[in-house]
Amino acid sequence: MLEEQIMNDYKQAMKDKNAVKSSTLSFLRSQMKYAMIEKRLEKLPDDDIVAVIKKQVKQRQDSIASFQQGGREDLASKEQAELDILKSYLPPELCTEDIRKVIDQSLAETQAKSVKDMGRVMKIVLPQLAGKADGKLVSDLVKEQLMKM
Repeated sequence: MLEEQIMNDYKQAMKDKNAVKSSTLSFLRSQMKYAMIEKRLEKLPDDDIVAVIKKQVKQRQDSIASFQQGGREDLASKEQAELDILKSYLPPELCTEDIRKVIDQSLAETQAKSVKDMGRVMKIVLPQLAGKADGKLVSDLVKEQLMKM
């Protein structure tokens, strides 16, 4: 189970005195506890844990972009290290070709003709790719396909 793996890795990071990993996993564990309280559960299922991790990944990506714009490479590299740790707990994402196949099927299914149909296509594509692909990448690929039509 993912929660046990995170807990074991946290304990190991503490023993190894790995400050970045232990602080990242400590923060992740607290966010998981908030999610458990919010959902009134004794234990979070792996899907919910993945959702918490993805939220943390998104925050790190936003922070990295902000720090790089502000010229703070030191803070950006710290966030990047945390991002790499968090991503190691996510399931592998689909490659671009597999995402394009799902998009092509959805385009045929919705009979989309232009960019105006993007909302209808995304309603079908996103549930199929949930947890398997980055939402922004999917959105960009759908828009690209629709603009070719």
